[in-house]
Amino acid sequence: MKTQFVIAGAGYTGRRLAARLLQQGAVTVIARRAASVDSLDDNFDKIIAELDTAAATSQIDADATIIYLAPPPTAGEDDPTFSAFLANLHGNPRVVYISTSGVYGDCDGALVDESREPAPQTARALRRVAAEQALQDWSRDHNRQQVILRVSGIYGPGRLPLERLRRRTPVLRAEDAGPGNRIHIDDLVSCCVQAATLATPPAVVNVCDGNHMSSTEFTRLVATEAGLPPPREIPLDQARKEFTAMRWSFLAESRRLDNTCMRERLKVELRYPDPRAGIRASLPP
Repeated sequence: MKTQFVIAGAGYTGRRLAARLLQQGAVTVIARRAASVDSLDDNFDKIIAELDTAAATSQIDADATIIYLAPPPTAGEDDPTFSAFLANLHGNPRVVYISTSGVYGDCDGALVDESREPAPQTARALRRVAAEQALQDWSRDHNRQQVILRVSGIYGPGRLPLERLRRRTPVLRAEDAGPGNRIHIDDLVSCCVQAATLATPPAVVNVCDGNHMSSTEFTRLVATEAGLPPPREIPLDQARKEFTAMRWSFLAESRRLDNTCMRERLKVELRYPDPRAGIRASLPP
């Protein structure tokens, strides 16, 4: 019998992961709305349900591997939907939770590995830390396997700043921009597959390509590869006034993710360690 993989969340990453996992076993996708899974063919089982209800988990095999991709709510200090999802599980599933590298907060540009304690500095990162803790508590209490992937910024087809470049939306000038962390969607999917299929995966893994060019440098590179004018750059004080609170919160935190665990223990061979190659592969034809 094929292994059952369950993907909770049918967004940008979930649909791509579903297609990759289908090569290894039966795949079920859980989504809140039928429209989210209409593009998936009949090779996939589909569950349309709210993730915090018993209907979302009642058809999951006791020994399934679950990859949870749904984001937390946009308010509050925890993720009650994820906690309810865990409470409704039965049997002995493995749960892979897709978190964010934002849980580390501002590290003043330091190289950060998985031993560093989370220090969330935004409400959304605080909710991610709460979700991680809920999974760790559930795993310990039920003696079940869990993997937390702390994912950096995701880019890929449809996820490049092309429209911002065309609109001449400003970026922080290069000399004021701190190091960045990112991962191509194809490499993120590879990390998810490894976390789902390795016999003994690590419990927490940083996910990034290991290239720490700033967001400004990355945007410049996208412009070059797309044949667009370079972005307009503005100084720190001006950016603090003009950028939205969310955009500024990303720029205000500085760290360099160490991906040694991802490469050596999760055994992921990156397709795009060089952002230039990843950008070229992501540009529209």
